[in-house]
Amino acid sequence: MSYLEHFGLTEEPFSNAPVSRFYFESPQHQQALVRLTHAVSRMRGLSVLVGDIGAGKTTLARRLLDALPEEEYEAALFVIIHSGVTASWLLRRIALQLGVENPAQEKLALLSQLYQRLMQIHEQGRKAVVLIDEAQMLETRELMEEFRGLLNLEVPERKLISFVFFGLPDIERNLRLDPPLAQRVAMRYRLEPLNAEATRSYVEHRLHTAGSSHNPFTPAAIDVLHRLSGGSPRIINTLCDNALFEAFLTGATTVDSPRIEEIARNLALGAGEVAGGNGAPGPAAAGNVDLSEVDRYLESLKS
Repeated sequence: MSYLEHFGLTEEPFSNAPVSRFYFESPQHQQALVRLTHAVSRMRGLSVLVGDIGAGKTTLARRLLDALPEEEYEAALFVIIHSGVTASWLLRRIALQLGVENPAQEKLALLSQLYQRLMQIHEQGRKAVVLIDEAQMLETRELMEEFRGLLNLEVPERKLISFVFFGLPDIERNLRLDPPLAQRVAMRYRLEPLNAEATRSYVEHRLHTAGSSHNPFTPAAIDVLHRLSGGSPRIINTLCDNALFEAFLTGATTVDSPRIEEIARNLALGAGEVAGGNGAPGPAAAGNVDLSEVDRYLESLKS
């Protein structure tokens, strides 16, 4: 038996992979999506969404992309994975994603191709939107100037392209590298950590989506989960996933607050807040592990 079967689940409820069906629309996520959708529908130019690590920015970026109908938008999502991205690389990638065939190597020729493609999209009655995740990685003034230049491409009363930056608060420092670009930000929104009630709703939503008919986390466990995670969805996922697995190994059908505290200590999460945090005992400290159950689980992984 796997831990999924033990808890009546059909799939992992707390994976940190950005799976759209697990999207949790908290009130602030709903507000962010409404504002971002409005900004791109009006082709306002540049919008910025910031949040701390694990706040759900990537999930929201993918949600926004999914919410833009293909018949109305030519939309693309980039994830910046390295701060060494160059302006020429970025321009070519934007051109490719928006449908420019064989982008030119020379900058002026490439900009001409991109302008022609944007005009074609506009004449089709559609809107060009580029979403950029991990935008805090765009750390040079040259990159910021390129975005400002692209935002200058417009027709009367309308820009030809809109950008949405998703990133850590550091993104504000990057924007200040080019003050005229910073002044063109049409909409800003900050994702705050989940509050206690939203944390409970988030956990229940993930469990329900994964096929569970009940919530194995006690109310006290949810309270501790919120405190130790700081309301970060990513940390909530990590704690919950480990707690369910450890509960399964001990044959428990519920997850209580001591187990959450133990998992947090083992993972060095919120160590200063966890009671009795002067040591990190192994998983068995959370309860007496049924070794035969462990053996069966390990065997199941081989099949």
